[in-house]
Amino acid sequence: MLNNFILLVQSQHAAPGFLIIPFLILIGLIAAGPIFFGHFWEHNYKKIAVTLGLTVLGYYLIVLGDVHMPIHTFFEYASFAILLSSLYIAAGGIYININANATPAMNVALVATGAVLANIVGTTGASLLLIRPFIRLNVHRIKPYQIVFFIFIVSNAGGLLTPLGDPPLFIGFLKGVPFFWTLQHLFSPWIISIILLCLVFFFVDRRNKEAYTPRPEVVAKNEEKTEFYVSGKRNLFWLAIIIGAIFLDPNVIDGLPHIYYDGNKFSFIREILQLSAAFACFKFSSKTALAGNQFNFHPILEVVFLFFGIFFTMMPALQLSAAIASSPEFAQYITPNFLYWATGSLSGFLDNAPTYANFLSLAMAKYDMAQNMPAEVSAFANGTGANPETLILLEAISLAAVLFGAFTYIGNGPNFMVKAIAESAGIKMPSFFGYIVRFSIPFLLPVLILVWYLVVQLRLF
Repeated sequence: MLNNFILLVQSQHAAPGFLIIPFLILIGLIAAGPIFFGHFWEHNYKKIAVTLGLTVLGYYLIVLGDVHMPIHTFFEYASFAILLSSLYIAAGGIYININANATPAMNVALVATGAVLANIVGTTGASLLLIRPFIRLNVHRIKPYQIVFFIFIVSNAGGLLTPLGDPPLFIGFLKGVPFFWTLQHLFSPWIISIILLCLVFFFVDRRNKEAYTPRPEVVAKNEEKTEFYVSGKRNLFWLAIIIGAIFLDPNVIDGLPHIYYDGNKFSFIREILQLSAAFACFKFSSKTALAGNQFNFHPILEVVFLFFGIFFTMMPALQLSAAIASSPEFAQYITPNFLYWATGSLSGFLDNAPTYANFLSLAMAKYDMAQNMPAEVSAFANGTGANPETLILLEAISLAAVLFGAFTYIGNGPNFMVKAIAESAGIKMPSFFGYIVRFSIPFLLPVLILVWYLVVQLRLF
């Protein structure tokens, strides 16, 4: 599905260092464009992202003569864009309304519920189902920090318990990590992360004094209990098809039709099913639900176009980082501490799924194990291979890929989607660097450090 370490370092020619410039330009524009030239950026971001992506793609194809990396990246991007688009359309036709006062305790309960739900329908599915009701619940007191904590908890940390939860863990499952490995080995870090983030969110939310102003419609009805209203339930069927289709991977299920290239099987049945379900969702969705959600295609189009640029411009960055890390002199540094911070640092800025795949392959290579051998991946995950330490290495990689995915808007697919939906609802979200400086560093980073210290360094859990 996603490119792995072997594919990254086996391209026909090494990418020159200057080729990461388009990626840096795109990230810089995503960060600065909305602040300094918002009108220009709003009308031209699609052209800019596509142009930069095609520039790097053209260099690989024409100058480097490398078709391997672009083809793998194309299939990765297609799967990513189709899944997010399908989930967005399906969730857009499900209207959830929560009739309650948006107290700090209620907000924490909602995001904690989202953290559990993320392990069943994925962080993307949970985010798209709950972000609009979350905004409506807080309509009289909505602030950017609430959306950011939603991203921290529901869109990232919540999906740590199952391979369905977050893309990096699903990649591990496809490669041979047992399905319940995450629940068995990551449950304690999940509890620690969710409790800490929810506590911080609760105390920050208490400072929003509007929390104590009851919603007029709730007071008018003299309601003393929380009530939920759901419209568009028929879309839950299509949503289940979209999520279930994720498992239709030809590398896992023999006999599935696929596109074969260079020793790899690329899926297309899965994508056809997801697009078909999305079309049925939109065609037969409840008009009331769509209107209630103020559904439009702008948020998903923004994600699709910007991530086209991100996927193709980050090819050389991923390739160069993998080549450096695979050097023999770096073998001695392949420790749990290194893998946690290296995987985490790149996951926040280069998308966490391919970063997970890269460092899994790197860690296995240290023990002469291959990530394309499911039996060896399973042994690596359970610490029954060349060294029992391998289990700890995989824990470090998994934790970092999922938790650090929340560090920026581009670390994980749902992040930018939630941001786009919030902005379409009129919420002024922080800039790219504003998100990092105002929220990730002061609130998320201490949690990441504590999880590292307790779980990776001290091995208390």
